[in-house]
Amino acid sequence: MMGDRPHVVVIHRWRARYAEYARYVDHRRTAVTYVSTEVGASAVPAGAAGVALVPATDDLPSVADRVKQLAVEHGQPSAIVALKEDDLLVAAQLRREWGCPGPRPEQVLPFRDKLAMAGAVAGAGLAVPAFVAARDADEIRAFADRHGWPVVVKPRLGSSSAGVARLDGPADAERVEFAGETLMVQAFDPRQIYHVDGYFDGARLGPYRASRYVNDCLGFRTGTALGSVEEDDPDLVAAIGAFTARVMAALTGDPSVFHLEVFVDPGRRECAFLEVGARVGGAEIPFLWREVHGYDLMETAFRLQLGRRARPWSAAASAPRGEVAGWLLAPAPAARPCRITEATSMLGRDPGPYAEALLRPGEVLPAADAYYEHVGGRFRFRGACSADVAAAIAVTARDFRVAAEPL
Repeated sequence: MMGDRPHVVVIHRWRARYAEYARYVDHRRTAVTYVSTEVGASAVPAGAAGVALVPATDDLPSVADRVKQLAVEHGQPSAIVALKEDDLLVAAQLRREWGCPGPRPEQVLPFRDKLAMAGAVAGAGLAVPAFVAARDADEIRAFADRHGWPVVVKPRLGSSSAGVARLDGPADAERVEFAGETLMVQAFDPRQIYHVDGYFDGARLGPYRASRYVNDCLGFRTGTALGSVEEDDPDLVAAIGAFTARVMAALTGDPSVFHLEVFVDPGRRECAFLEVGARVGGAEIPFLWREVHGYDLMETAFRLQLGRRARPWSAAASAPRGEVAGWLLAPAPAARPCRITEATSMLGRDPGPYAEALLRPGEVLPAADAYYEHVGGRFRFRGACSADVAAAIAVTARDFRVAAEPL
C-alpha cells in the first residue's frame, strides 16, 4: 500500500559498505527501496521499505520493471540513486522516465563514453594520447602505422578494464573481438598513471587527492596486485589539480564527484588525460576518504542525485596534504566463484595496513559484478608520508597469502 512518505529508489550491488545509505537518508521518514543483486542484498539497511532483486543492476529492462513494481507499493519515486559506475546510465534513464531530479543521460554519457570524453578533453586543448574509433582490425593497424606500436584497445563503455587489451604488433589486432561494436584505439603512453579523486563544484575543485598507482588496472585482470599511494609532493599535487580542474570544466558545468586517471611525468609535472568517471573511485577509495580524510564522497554523490548540495568540507579534507592514505588489492586466488582455503591476516604488522577485508577459510568468493570488491584481499593504509605508505604496501603485497579451490 502506498503511504505518505516520499519514495527513494537505490540501485545497489555492493556487499561491503562502500556507501552508508542509512546515514544519507532517514529510512523512517522516507520509504527507501532497493533494486539489488542477490550478492548485494545482504548490505541493504534493515530499515529499507522494500528490496527487489535483479540478476544485474546495469540491465535497464529488468531494473525498470522492478522500479515499476516498487512504485505500485510505495508510490512514484521522488528520487532514483545509483553510485556504481556501471549503473549510472540506468539510473539517469529512469530519472528521465519518472521525472526525478539528478543527472540525465546526456549529462552522464560524457563520463561514460570514452571516445566522447577524450574528444571533449582534447577539444579543450588538453593533452590526450592520440586516439580514434576502430570498427575492425584493419583500422587498428592503420592507426598503429601512423602512431606506432603498442596500442591500447578498449570498449567505449566499460569499467574495471574489462575488454581492454594492449596490442604489441599487427598480429595482435586479429584477436580483438568487436562483436559489432565500435571500439576505441589509443596510442600507448608509458608514463606513470595517477588517479585523482574528489569533488568539482561546477567551476572549481573542492577537496581532492592525487594518488600514484602501484602496478596498473589492466595487470590486475591478469593476476598482478593493484594499489595506490597518495602523492605528498605539494607542487606535483598542485599541477595535477590544475589539470584536473580543466578536464572537469571541459566535460560539465554541474557539480560532480569524480574519479580521474591521468598519465604523469613527475619530473616535468606534466599530465595527459586517460579517462574520467562522474562517480566515486572504486577499490578502497570511499573508505579512505571517510576514515583518513573525514569526508564522505559517496554521501556527496548521493546528495547530488537527490538534487541537493554537497555537504561543506573541513580544511583538513580540502587541503591535499596532511596524513597520506593508500590501498592494496590482492587478485582472486582462483577463477570466481571459488572457496577460500587460506587467507593470512596482515593486521598488527609494522609496517602494515590499518584495516583489511578478507574472507575466512570456507567462505565463497562470488563471481559478482563489483569487480574490485570481490578479490583475494583488500587492505587500507595510512601514514605520515607517501614513502611510508608505499613501504607498507610493498611488504603487505610480498607477505600476504591467499588460496582457494574452484567451485
